Amino acid sequence: MSLRRFVRLVISLALWSVRLLFMIVVLRYSTPPAGDLSTAIAGLAHDALFDYVGWMADALGAKAGQTLLGVHPFMDEDARVTFVRSYMDDLAAVRTLEAQIDFIYADHRIVEPGKATEDLRAERDAMRADLRSRQSLVESILEGQIAAVLVDQGFGSMGQLMPPIAMRFTQPPNFLIISPRDEIRFETGVALDPLPVDEQTALETAVEADQDVSALIVPIGGVALFPAMVLERTSIPSSLDTFAHEWSHHYLLTFPLGLNYDFDSEARIINETTATLFGREVSRLVLERFYPDLLAAAPAAPPLQFASASHMPAFMALSLPGLGSSAQPPAFDFGAEMNETRIEVDRLLAAGDIDATEAYMEERREVFVDNGYLIRRLNQAYFAFYGGYQTGAPGAGGADPIGAAAQRLRDLSPSLHAWIVTMRSITTRDQLLAAADFPADTPP
Repeated sequence: MSLRRFVRLVISLALWSVRLLFMIVVLRYSTPPAGDLSTAIAGLAHDALFDYVGWMADALGAKAGQTLLGVHPFMDEDARVTFVRSYMDDLAAVRTLEAQIDFIYADHRIVEPGKATEDLRAERDAMRADLRSRQSLVESILEGQIAAVLVDQGFGSMGQLMPPIAMRFTQPPNFLIISPRDEIRFETGVALDPLPVDEQTALETAVEADQDVSALIVPIGGVALFPAMVLERTSIPSSLDTFAHEWSHHYLLTFPLGLNYDFDSEARIINETTATLFGREVSRLVLERFYPDLLAAAPAAPPLQFASASHMPAFMALSLPGLGSSAQPPAFDFGAEMNETRIEVDRLLAAGDIDATEAYMEERREVFVDNGYLIRRLNQAYFAFYGGYQTGAPGAGGADPIGAAAQRLRDLSPSLHAWIVTMRSITTRDQLLAAADFPADTPP
């Protein structure tokens, strides 16, 4: 091993240790007392709680092996790009195969789905084994490409990205979001094992009945552990977006915006909005350098409210049979309709009419479903979660100016690095509006 690689390994291991120590300390001193809402929610969901410790141990082992024995540093850039493209093509193929298997199991006309899918499942298992053998190298290549861009953008020290970038493709946990019923606020959340939809609904119903809250279990595309947990994707642009998004959380961790993430709802929204805009911009910069042919397919701004595929809800990719599934998409502006819904919800809640608010949200949910958007539950917890990912576009954030203010600050900043330096110390809506020179009375 070269001296340079050895030094990088030592630095990486030291930062991993600091990160793990920080998490242990935070977990130790943030354990809620008996009777606390978080404790009650965790108790209700105890059979489905996600094992972070076990996942991190496996991920750290894979990353250490790739750092010590990986061939990534010895490949030229053309070989790296070709390797990533081949992996993504094969991943898309196996995902198509898995969809075929799922369809057969769902088709009531097939009496013996196990027998009908025997050959398909054998092919799937062989393809999955091959993909697992290549996964760590693909992760390292993407990490290196993002690191090269970020160092050029001013985020490096002596030519090395600080903190190092470390991502692991996986199936991330679901997340149980809790909001009060009388306002939209991210009260608490619990990470869960991926659950089938019937179990999700049952748990949400049990939590709401037991605690008189609004509950929603959502799919997530990434968790900023170290390494970060990233949803497996067949798209290079969305993978880059998610990698950069989660790295920005690592970067912000030691600054006020990151330190306040778990303790202040406004700081959380600002943090996620910052990461969303950051991931989008970095993804395009990496595409420009390494995958220019994919740049035309990557939108300058992702659709609607969700700035990163890492946090786009699953229903955005679904279309119900007969509902918005024609060759021409329906003339239905999801962002504008959701923005209208959120504004009316805020008005009804401000008037104190919770029952009318919830009835209205159910009526609106049916409108979205009728137009091809399979929203399973539209409630206060939905807006508490998805309203936290703002980009200035209409959507679940409603009239909240955080997204527009963060985008304005980016537009006024001379560089991506200068913008992040400004954002990392901003933890409240008022601070953000003042920095962006928005009117002080801009409604939340």
